[in-house]
Amino acid sequence: MYHLECIGCHKRYEPEDIVYTCQRCGDLLDIKYNYEDVDHQLKSGEWKKRPLSVWRYKELLPILEESKKISLNEGGTRLHRCDRLAKNLGLETLYIKTEGDNPTASFKDRGMTVGVTKAVEYNVKAVVCASTGNTSASLSAYAAKAGIRCLVVIPAKKIAYGKLSQAMVYGAKLIQVRGSFDDALKVVLELSLDTNRFYLLNSINPYRIEGQKTVAYEILEQLGGKVPHKVVMPVGNAGNITATWKGFNEFKKLGFTDSLPKMIGIQAEGAAPVANAISSGKEVIEPVPKPETLATAIRIGSPVNWKRALQAIRESGGTAEMVTDREIVDAQKLLARYEGLFVEPASATSVAGLKKLIEAGQIAKDDNVTCIATGHGLKDPDVPVQFCEKPSEVEPTLKAVEKIVGNQQ
Repeated sequence: MYHLECIGCHKRYEPEDIVYTCQRCGDLLDIKYNYEDVDHQLKSGEWKKRPLSVWRYKELLPILEESKKISLNEGGTRLHRCDRLAKNLGLETLYIKTEGDNPTASFKDRGMTVGVTKAVEYNVKAVVCASTGNTSASLSAYAAKAGIRCLVVIPAKKIAYGKLSQAMVYGAKLIQVRGSFDDALKVVLELSLDTNRFYLLNSINPYRIEGQKTVAYEILEQLGGKVPHKVVMPVGNAGNITATWKGFNEFKKLGFTDSLPKMIGIQAEGAAPVANAISSGKEVIEPVPKPETLATAIRIGSPVNWKRALQAIRESGGTAEMVTDREIVDAQKLLARYEGLFVEPASATSVAGLKKLIEAGQIAKDDNVTCIATGHGLKDPDVPVQFCEKPSEVEPTLKAVEKIVGNQQ
């Protein structure tokens, strides 16, 4: 059905091999399918009768024993047509894909349902990840569903409580390291060298990418097969833009669409190695040693999927942009107040970047644009509390309340 292949030296690995990176050259692995077989399986059309979800597309997922599937009914997230926001930004057509609709309220669930199912196939007893928040929440939930132990290593710098509380309540063992996410990732990479102890489920794991690519399938189906001109999304560890580009390519390869979108990655100004590489024309990123941004989900200075992210952006004819924390907060409020959609700061980077690119003339008025909002706003409620107008406190009388209301008219 499939095999794993190094994106650098092209060494092949079989499904029974528990590997995260190439054992020969250390590069990332991609999962390669026999698309003729997949096409044959899809021809009956049975897949179209299944609910819109990650597992609707099981023929394009690398799972050999469906009976071991670990699912919380992930995927099938809403695609909102945002006419009021589009008009404000100067666009004709804008959609927002709200991945906060997933079970643990972020896109991570798409990859984790496949990754944890593969862990169960491998009969591992414990899983591990490094996390800035969302990965820890998702892995902890799916590990709990599977009945296997979960270890989460997080940086000592503040993690959004909405995410940290999830990992805690799901019963994961949490360890904080005195350092950044990149330091935490180094620790779990070393731990996972002994595959008999811990199975690694960061986005360096190729099975995670396979689940996450289903967001592209859903967008195409929800748009009736029409391909967006531009897809705009946040970039942190860079696995999601990699996965989404793969999903669009696979649907084109299988004949479900005849064109591809341009991929646009948005990063926070204080953690923008991918955007910097794109703007400078470099083939290799320069890691940010001390990444800083209030968008904690993308506060990553050395993304493991940087090579494939650069490839996705350049192959598609897209671009990357960076935005300030102030622009992120403004975009979060803009989306909430024009469309009633509450997303976390990292998700709002897609809207902030879209606004900036429209103003720079890099996105045209008649472009059909889809933004991916990766997580729900309740993941990190401290940011709007800090930056939005505080409640007015008055005496409990009509006169006092009318005085405030009158001042706002």
